This record gives sequence, C-alpha cells and structure tokens, in this order.
Amino acid sequence: MQHRAASRKTKTMNNNRILLVEDDQNFGDVLRSYLEMHDYEVTLATDGVQGLESYKKGEYDLCIFDVMMPKKDGFTLAKEIREKDTEIPIIFLTAKTMKDDVLKGFKIGADDYISKPFNSEELLYRIQAILKRSQQKADPKEEIKDFYIGKYHFNYPLRILTYDSAGSNEEKIKLSPKEAQLLRMFAVHLNDVLPRSEALVKIWGEDNYFTARSMDVFVTKLRKYLKMDENIEIVNIHGNGFQLLVNAEEKA
Repeated sequence: MQHRAASRKTKTMNNNRILLVEDDQNFGDVLRSYLEMHDYEVTLATDGVQGLESYKKGEYDLCIFDVMMPKKDGFTLAKEIREKDTEIPIIFLTAKTMKDDVLKGFKIGADDYISKPFNSEELLYRIQAILKRSQQKADPKEEIKDFYIGKYHFNYPLRILTYDSAGSNEEKIKLSPKEAQLLRMFAVHLNDVLPRSEALVKIWGEDNYFTARSMDVFVTKLRKYLKMDENIEIVNIHGNGFQLLVNAEEKA
C-alpha cells in the first residue's frame, strides 16, 4: 500500500528502525544488541507469524529475516510484506548457501542476502548501504533508460555507450547484452556499492565460482570502455562487490 511507504518517509528522519525476525533467540538478542550499539532501533520477533504481527503494528525502515523459521519461513513472510509494501528493504539471513535459495530470495524482492556465520561489521556495512540507497529513492531508478557517467552517456535500451569529448568526434561503443546489464546496475548504484551476489543472480542467474570469474572479466571490459575519463574508476570492495566512482572534476 502506498500510504505505508509514504508514512515511513515522512515519519522516519534517521532511517534507523529495523524489524529483525530470527528464530534463534540467543543469536537474535546478540544481533539486536550489536545493532542498538550502532544507533538502530531494533524490534526482535522469533518466528514468521510474530514477525508479520510486528510489521503490521510498527513502522520500519528495513527488515532482516532469517530464512528457516517455524510457523512461517522468511520467504513467505517477505512475500506477504511485499504485497503491502514494495519499497521497504529486505535482507535475508540463512545458514544455507543453496543457489536456489539465493535466487528465490532475489525473485521475491530481497535487497541483499547474507549467509551465516557472517561478520557483524559486514552486515552493518550492508545495512548502511541499503538504507542510503532507499533514502535517495526519490524516483525509481529502475525506470531510467539514459545514464550520464562522468563524460559518458549510456543509452541502456540501445546498449550504446558514448564518450562526449571536447572535440566533435564522439566515440560510440556498442555493448553486449551482459555488458549493458552490468553497466546499468553500476549506474543505478553510482558511487555506492553494488553487491557481487546481487549482480550475479540478476544477470548470470546464479552465484558461484565460475559466474564470479565471468563477472570479473566483464568488469575488466567496462573499465577499459570507461578509461577515457580519468575521473571514473570501478573499485573492488573486498568481500562485498564493486563500486563505480565518478570523482568531481577539478576546475582550473
């Protein structure tokens, strides 16, 4: 429902309210305490049914759901919430590393997916990145077809990357479908982290060693295409993903 997303934007200035649904009470308490130490307001529910009730009663900026839970699993809970709110970010926690689970999670509309055991700082970093993106979501970036990346113009439907040089000669590059998809995801996440797992599942269909190596090849190609603008770089964020950075041009 639109009124729920709207009320979240107007009521939440700090973007710090989290609904945590985790059936392991001890782990949930530890995680809640850790997040509260970093100034997040956390509501903890210990099963999917309780989680849905907490969601209906409160206003949240982000949800963290364990996948395997009694009464109602994390996927079912996320589906039911997605029917009411298409915008609230959702992170799945799971002890399973099944590729089908990752794919299922993203199909439901997950914003991120993290496997147990995980580094608490990594989860914190991902929460911060997701909340930053959702806060900036004034208009849906998914609808954008044209992107300006430094001195480049990228037409996604035509897969044309154009370098606008100072002279009259514009250099145009026709990208392959996967190159275009990856560049588009980078452009949507401009100056922010693009999680490797998200790109792999959405573009390659699965996250494994071979698709990850394939993605590395495509990132290398995009770096080559974008090298004419020295203010652009694609940075590897170790253990997380990549970041397309456009540095401000220095004025003479």
